[in-house]
Amino acid sequence: MVEKGIKTKHADADADVLIALTAIESAKTKPTVLLGEDTDFLCVVSFCQKEKKCPHQGCSTSVSANSPTVQWFEAILDEMFREYATVYTPPAEKRLGEEFLNITVLNGDATKIPYSSSMLMSVVQNNISEKLHIPPNKQKILYNDKMVQIYNSNGKSLTLSDNNIPPYATLYLVVLLYAIPEAFDHVVFDLYWGYPSSGCDYLDASCLVFQGTQFLNLADFEHHNLNGITHSGDVMDHFKQIGHHTIDVNLKQLSSNVTHLFFTLSAWSCPNIARYPNPSLKFYEASNKEKDLCKTSFTHAANSQAVVMCSVSKNAQGRWEIFESGKLSAGNARNYAPLQSTISSLIKAGF
Repeated sequence: MVEKGIKTKHADADADVLIALTAIESAKTKPTVLLGEDTDFLCVVSFCQKEKKCPHQGCSTSVSANSPTVQWFEAILDEMFREYATVYTPPAEKRLGEEFLNITVLNGDATKIPYSSSMLMSVVQNNISEKLHIPPNKQKILYNDKMVQIYNSNGKSLTLSDNNIPPYATLYLVVLLYAIPEAFDHVVFDLYWGYPSSGCDYLDASCLVFQGTQFLNLADFEHHNLNGITHSGDVMDHFKQIGHHTIDVNLKQLSSNVTHLFFTLSAWSCPNIARYPNPSLKFYEASNKEKDLCKTSFTHAANSQAVVMCSVSKNAQGRWEIFESGKLSAGNARNYAPLQSTISSLIKAGF
């Protein structure tokens, strides 16, 4: 290894302390990556946290639990021993004579309803309403990335067969949260989050603007002002370890070609949203902060890098409507391309 120009060190006893100390020294002068694969390294950091001193034999140098080096190693350990919250949903049995449909809401809710090829779509909507308590007039149903038709152009009720939906298919449900009155103008997307264990970091609230499926622009921590949209930028309270973003939207000031506003949350440095404790999200009309217009949950998004929370979309009559989403995605404020692709797919599907 020396012949190849690779620097080496020899440990007389356990190597973990030497590895940690070498990484610290290296990090002072150059970018450094530390790889570890057992729990001895965890013991080294735990010793520093508990005893407040260097673990190396014969060294009495004090070590603060709040030192950047210790916090850096804590972040590495968080990544090595990451915990995931998982929910197991067993597949439903396909019993003879008991055909059914799977109904999934983008926010993670799910149920199943009976299937008959001649069942009217309006009956499907009523079944969904009974199971998930979502009124039929607030439902959009998607199948194979297309919006399912409830009635044809002549007003005739359509069936599952008319929409080519077989038994055991999965239908995705988009929920209309609020039809915005004409006089309604100023809405606010308001996000708070706690710092992760590794220190100050950002859970970004962003607004992506579309004309049909074409991405137009965005408002985020760096791009503060668009026509009708204002982002607060990063508002960080280091004492309380809380971050805050607000996005103000004046609908009547938006460019006439805008058809969709999609509001997203994404992790900046952490690998997923779960690393930010106690996130709090509200979406409200500026004159009535107590009425939350976006009640969608993002607990299902804990292990995702980003989530599309909701959209404000213009309907065929030119009126604005707020739809629940909860669609998971890759991407963040460093790289919006995956989010743009996810959102374009939602719009093509009739979102």
